[in-house]
Amino acid sequence: MAAGLLLKLVGFCFWAVFWLGGAATVSTNAGGEAAAAAVVVDARSAIAVTDEDFVCATLDWWPPDKCDYGTCSWGLATLLNMDLSNKILLNAVKAFSPLKLRLGGSLQDVLIYDTGDPRQPCTPFTKNSSAMFGFTQGCLPLHRWDELNAFFQKSGAKIIFGLNALNGRVPMSDDSLGGPWNYTNAASFIRYTVSKGYDIHGWELGNELSGSGVGARVDADQYAQDVLALKQIIDNSYQGHASKPLVIAPGGFFDAAWFTELISRTKPNQMDVMTHHIYNLGPGVDTHLIDKILDPSYLDGEAGTFSSLQGILKSAGTSTVAWVGEAGGAYNSGHHLVTDAFVFSFWYLDQLGMSSKYDTKTYCRQTLIGGNYGLLNTTTFEPNPDYYSALLWNRLMGTKVLSATFNGTNKIRAYAHCARDSRGITLLLINLSGNNTNHIYMTSEGVQPYSTKKEGRRRFGRIPGLGEEAQLIREEYHLTPKDGSLQSQHVLLNGNVLAPDANGEIPKLEPVQVEGTQPITVAPYSIVFAHIPRFYAPACR
Repeated sequence: MAAGLLLKLVGFCFWAVFWLGGAATVSTNAGGEAAAAAVVVDARSAIAVTDEDFVCATLDWWPPDKCDYGTCSWGLATLLNMDLSNKILLNAVKAFSPLKLRLGGSLQDVLIYDTGDPRQPCTPFTKNSSAMFGFTQGCLPLHRWDELNAFFQKSGAKIIFGLNALNGRVPMSDDSLGGPWNYTNAASFIRYTVSKGYDIHGWELGNELSGSGVGARVDADQYAQDVLALKQIIDNSYQGHASKPLVIAPGGFFDAAWFTELISRTKPNQMDVMTHHIYNLGPGVDTHLIDKILDPSYLDGEAGTFSSLQGILKSAGTSTVAWVGEAGGAYNSGHHLVTDAFVFSFWYLDQLGMSSKYDTKTYCRQTLIGGNYGLLNTTTFEPNPDYYSALLWNRLMGTKVLSATFNGTNKIRAYAHCARDSRGITLLLINLSGNNTNHIYMTSEGVQPYSTKKEGRRRFGRIPGLGEEAQLIREEYHLTPKDGSLQSQHVLLNGNVLAPDANGEIPKLEPVQVEGTQPITVAPYSIVFAHIPRFYAPACR
C-alpha cells in the first residue's frame, strides 16, 4: 500500500514539475520506449471555432463503369444507384446526429434535373471517352430525388447540394468557359425542392471550376455574377421561410488570386461559405502514398493553404467562412488498402486537426461511400477505419479549438479542443512512428497556480491542468490496426475490433479509464483521443 501511494505521489509531482518547468523534450531508449514528454495546451482562449457539425462527408454521381488505372471502384455506391434501405448505411449516418452530406463531384456540372422540360430528356450518364470526364450528360429523375430525401429525413442528415454551373457557358479565346450561367433548370429544381418541403442546408455552385479548373474553368468575375444570381434565386424561392439555405461556392482548388477576386465581388454577405478541395497526396496510383502520409513535413505542407484562405477572408471584411468542401487525399478515386485502410486515419485526423486551427468551419470527406476512399466499404457498407475516427472526433472534439504544442519528436501530432458536451478538454495524439512508444504529460500555458489562504499550503495549491486533486480519472480511446497492419481495413478500439452487429447497428465506442497522474501512452502507429475533464480551461467555460 505504501509503495502504491509513493508511485501516485511521484506521478503527481512529475506532472506538476512538467507544468511548472516549461518546455519538455523526448528521448528514446534502446527498447523503443520514449521518456516522458509534454503537450503544452493554452486553454486561456480559443484560437478558432468550428461548426457543431464540423464533420461532413460527400456522395458522388459516378456510374458503376467509372474506372481509374484499370480498377472500377464505385460500384452501386453513388447517389443514382446505392441501396438506400441498407441498415448499416442508415445507422452510419444517424450516428453523427447530424452528419452533413455534400452531394456533388465531377459529374455535377454535366447533370441536369428532370423538372418536366421536354427539350431536356432525362437520360442516364453514358460512357464516352471524348466527353468531359468520360461521360455524356446525365440526369437526376425526380422520383430518385424523392427517394434520397426520404433517406436524408430518416437519417437526420444535413444536405448541401452541388448545382450544375456550366449550363449556358460558351468557349472563350483563353480556353475558359464564359457567358452567364443559365440557371433555368437549377431554379426549377430548387423550386421543386422547396415545394416538397425538403430541407436543404446549402446550395453550392459548381465543382472545380476555380483557378485553372479541372476539365473546365470559369473566370472569377463571371463566377461572382453567377453566385449573386444563385443568391437571388434562393431569396425568391425561400421567401417567407424562417431560414434560408446557405449560398456556397466555388467548390474548387484554392487559387489565391481567383479566390480573392470572388470574395471581393461578393462581400460583405452575398456568399455564406467559400469551399475548397484537397487532394494533396497526388494521384491514387502513386506508390509512395503511405510514405507521404507518415512524413510530418509533407503533412505540414497543407497548412499554407488553410492559412492563406484564412488571411484572405479576414482582410476582406466579409461574413463568408471557409469550408473544405471535398477532400479525398489522393485523386482519381484513391488507392485500395491505403485510402480505405487504417493508415489513412493519420492523414484524415491530421487534416481535421490542422484545418480547424485555421478557422475552417466544416470539413467534407470524399466520400461517405464510393471509390477507394469511402468511410464505408463500397460493397458491404461496413465502416472502414476512418469512419470510426470521424465518429470519435464528432463525439469528443468540441467547437472551440485550443493551441496545442508537443515539445518532443515531430512524429507526434497533437491537437486540442474543448470537450464536446462535457467539461474539460479533449486531446488528439497521432503517432506516425512505428518504432517508439511515447509517454506524454499535459501542461498548461500561461496560467498561474492558485494559492490558498493557508501560507503553509501555498506551494501545493491547485495546479491548472490537474484540477482540484491529484487522483483524477480521464477517458482514453486508443485506435490501432488489426494485426498491426497499417493497410488493414479493420480497426481496434482499446484492443477490441470495431464492427456493426448483425442488425447493422454501429458499435458503442467505449473508453478506458486511466488515473490522471499517469502519462498518456501512445503506442507505435496509433491514435489516441484523451478526454481530460478536470483540465483547467477558462476557454471552455
